[in-house]
Amino acid sequence: MEGMWRKAKKALGAGLCVHLPAVAGDREDAASERRASDALSLDASAAYLSAPNTPAAALAGAGPLRRSKSGAKSSKGMCAICFDPMKSDHGQALFTAECSHMFHFHCISSSVKHGNYVCPVCRAKWKEIPFNRSLSSIIPRGRSGLNVSQARLPQQDTYMALLRQVPSSLREAPRSHTSEPVDFNDDEPLQQMVADDNHDARCSRTVEIKTYPEFSAIPQSSSENDFAVLIHLKAPCATPEQVTGRSFNTTSIGYPTSRAPVDLVTVLDVSGSMAGTKLALLKRAMGFVIQHLGPSDRLSVIAFSSTARRLFHLRRMSHCGRQQALQAVNSLGAGGGTNIADALKKAAKVIEDRNYKNPVCSIILLSDGQDTYNISSNVRGTRPDYRSLVPSSILSHTICTVPVHGFGFGADHDSDALHSIAQASGGTFSFIEDESVIQDAFAQCIGGLLSVVVQDMQLTVECVHPYVQLRTIKSGSYLSKVTGDGRNGSIDVGHLYADEERDFLLYLSFPQSREQTMLLKVTCAYRDSVTSEAIKIQADEVKILRTKSPTSEPVCMEVDRERNRVRAAEAIEAARAAAERGALSDAVAILEDCRRILSESFSRKSGDHLCISLDAELKEMQERMASRQRYEASGRAYLLSGLSSHSWQRATTRGDSTDSTTLVYSYQTPSMVQMLQRSQNQCREPQGPRP
Repeated sequence: MEGMWRKAKKALGAGLCVHLPAVAGDREDAASERRASDALSLDASAAYLSAPNTPAAALAGAGPLRRSKSGAKSSKGMCAICFDPMKSDHGQALFTAECSHMFHFHCISSSVKHGNYVCPVCRAKWKEIPFNRSLSSIIPRGRSGLNVSQARLPQQDTYMALLRQVPSSLREAPRSHTSEPVDFNDDEPLQQMVADDNHDARCSRTVEIKTYPEFSAIPQSSSENDFAVLIHLKAPCATPEQVTGRSFNTTSIGYPTSRAPVDLVTVLDVSGSMAGTKLALLKRAMGFVIQHLGPSDRLSVIAFSSTARRLFHLRRMSHCGRQQALQAVNSLGAGGGTNIADALKKAAKVIEDRNYKNPVCSIILLSDGQDTYNISSNVRGTRPDYRSLVPSSILSHTICTVPVHGFGFGADHDSDALHSIAQASGGTFSFIEDESVIQDAFAQCIGGLLSVVVQDMQLTVECVHPYVQLRTIKSGSYLSKVTGDGRNGSIDVGHLYADEERDFLLYLSFPQSREQTMLLKVTCAYRDSVTSEAIKIQADEVKILRTKSPTSEPVCMEVDRERNRVRAAEAIEAARAAAERGALSDAVAILEDCRRILSESFSRKSGDHLCISLDAELKEMQERMASRQRYEASGRAYLLSGLSSHSWQRATTRGDSTDSTTLVYSYQTPSMVQMLQRSQNQCREPQGPRP
């Protein structure tokens, strides 16, 4: 075969560098089944150096991102553009550039087609570039001395890479981007779904409701004005597909509805401050997200700096879709300012204009800076209107359907803005203090998004005894209402991830009584995200016994620990308010007082893990308020991320919260943990030694 190549190159009279497959086949056929999640575990030359305007030297000290000594080739034989393996027996032609780096031919030719005339790995400027032509049209019969059939080339879709001179006028030309349509109604149709006939699975997909009164019995002569009742909810368990992020039977026309498919829009900051290692890590994290979306999930990417642009339409993450998404993300370069409002407006338009809708929809927003176009400098005594950054179509009115999950990257991001955006839309805010954990932060987030089992949940309570009144509901960021007469209340819970839990404290008043007192009826109604079935569940009535004499019954452990969690969340909010008005000593004192109360509680003395975690978190917050400089650098973002987590009872990234040894109570679900472990295992895989 080697002799045939020499003959072909000599006959063509060009510096030809191709590798044709030994076995022909359809590239789309089984590629998606072969690709493992560790396909993105590659060295820096594959994951980072492909970034335009990104110097190779930026990799020094970038943790797991390292460039191997054999920098002339992609790590582990993977294409630096699509991250697929490069093997001669996989039915794909390979191209070796003049700088000795190798790529899939169709990947590099597509890059060249869009005006990229530099090596995606080493940034070497090419004097000659590849272009596609059918082999039969390249080699006239009888001229080259090379018979196509003798070379055992594929009969269809066989291409050679010819090298042609790059006009000098184009070598420095910037890439031109395809103009965007007026309407974003070009989303790819959904994959056909088929019903899952597994009756046992359907029966297990119901929410679990438990209620806990503060005491099971009180004296007949006692009346109560703030008697606590805890309502505990737990979502159905995750299926294997929800844990892995993929669906069964992805090769058939339809697929079993084992998990709800997702429409995801990622909004990525590519301003000038993202240049270098930050952009490299962002690309790697996005690669992880793309590889773990299934063929029924759809993705669109918005990149923004001074302005925002849609990289590609909302499309399914089939094998072809993932390849094109990876190429688009890999082509990103950094430069310009930060216009978050324009980016969110474009993301909202992608969602509003779509012709088709997957059951779950969400936006991921990452930024490392402050919006320099829509938020003016803070005037003394006023607070910027961060809510104005959020398009009205995705604001949380009742039960939020399109949450924006914000990620503050590094020390210079605007945590107030990102937290406000997330809060207004029903999403969470994460603080990525250590830039190297960005992939872990994304992994934890999509681990949840790919496991949504409950949507549009509303919890209702009704007082049973005629003299029982509902006084207040402690629901955090969830919208709750109490009727004027205090007889009824409701909480808009929205959506739940698999295995996710929610706790809500209700405070009641009731008079003396000689008989058993029936307190509440609790009902929850929601929609199954997979079957779209409307489900309504009623819990057992909450009642308490009335004894003739006082009892020594201890407070309910579940009620006491939830009271501590609510108390800690309220203390964090109060400490933040004090810090923002410049009273750091007051803020530290507020947290210290809360820690003291927690330490004296029944649950803490009983060794409750949640109370221990809360104390460790409050202590960390105190340390980050030691000085104004420390608070500005990381304290504010850490507090806001913790506040977001506790108010929504949902996992966020902050400090070492993604570390398995952390003391921070993180609300992680099994699906999140599984995805997080995949990310961390990938980052720990051995890399090539430093040069």
